[in-house]
Amino acid sequence: MKRKLIIWLSILFILFMAALFIYYLVKGDSSRWQVALGGILVSALPLVLLRMKDNPFNIPMIIGYYLFLFCTLFLGSISSFYLHLKWWDSMLHFYKGIFVGFIGIALFKHLIPENRRKDVSTWILFLFVLSLAVLASVVWEIYEFVGDLTFTHTMQRGGNRDTMLDLLWGTGGGILVSIYSLYRKKQI
Repeated sequence: MKRKLIIWLSILFILFMAALFIYYLVKGDSSRWQVALGGILVSALPLVLLRMKDNPFNIPMIIGYYLFLFCTLFLGSISSFYLHLKWWDSMLHFYKGIFVGFIGIALFKHLIPENRRKDVSTWILFLFVLSLAVLASVVWEIYEFVGDLTFTHTMQRGGNRDTMLDLLWGTGGGILVSIYSLYRKKQI
């Protein structure tokens, strides 16, 4: 079931992004066809999970990934929500912090054998989940900075203020999931 869902979601999103890519390429809208091309690449990423012997990510996480892609690529960039809704960017960074925090919990469960988890300090789990969420925010801001230096000049419209707010929102989402992991460690 999980395998089929990953394949279907990937194919549907790839086709959706490919149709947008062709439409905006023919129309001559270079910023939108570039986003759609990137969407094709990142929507195929979950297919790599099929090569893993034991995929640590559950169906809600896979759906959450595609929800994030839809909100950032299609709604945010192509439909210009980033320009028209000031809160859109912050909300997505907050969501990303939460999402990556849950990825951290899944990786913890995958990497630490069940019989050893009770020996791992609750604070180690807290720091691991938080660090992963913060790292994701930092890497994303580096991506935006390098993207503005090389391709566009629109990713960091607010400059340093935008970067710091994005980092704060991403860290906030990570803190929420880290606190959640403190209370749920016994069941993890």
